[in-house]
Amino acid sequence: MADTERPQLYLVTPPAFELEVFPDRLAEVLDGTEVACIRLALATSDEDILGRAADALREVAHARDVALVIDRHLLLAQRHGLDGVHLTDGARNLRKARKELGDDAIVGAFCGSSRHDGLNAGEAGADYVSFGPVGEVALGDGTVAPNELFAWWSEVIEVPVVAEGGLTPEKIAELAPVTDFFAVGEEIWREEDALAALAQLMAPLG
Repeated sequence: MADTERPQLYLVTPPAFELEVFPDRLAEVLDGTEVACIRLALATSDEDILGRAADALREVAHARDVALVIDRHLLLAQRHGLDGVHLTDGARNLRKARKELGDDAIVGAFCGSSRHDGLNAGEAGADYVSFGPVGEVALGDGTVAPNELFAWWSEVIEVPVVAEGGLTPEKIAELAPVTDFFAVGEEIWREEDALAALAQLMAPLG
């Protein structure tokens, strides 16, 4: 992407939240800033909890013309009228997801710090490829997706790229010229005022 283009915002839900509270918190953020997409990323595998969360967040998102995707669950995406799916295992299930959900669905792939996995996902038809974490977090094996990966990708590959995990204002400033989206989640939801936390995090974008 060109340096003059401002990266778009991609919100990721917390791994657990109260259904009576979170939709209103999400609505407040959506009403206060421009968001391209939301990812429902609950850690649970409870179908009922996921389904009720999907319905509640879909209402909030679609009322504001914002797309909503869900981690991994193709059938739930279809059943609850979501806009697509975010695959957490690179390109492994991408062709199946595309076949199941159709050409109009959003199908994204998280590829860690692997350029190879990213290329495979792009070739398999991903709408975006996500790399991360980009900052120091105690998740996974601690491998960080380096700035050079984003710089190379943005120069060579046309598939949009997402930066996520361990975002800080400093990291936002570094990656802004070479990423298309910033996926923001726990960085803001752990704060009482998520919208204010988001504004502080994204301040380097002006």
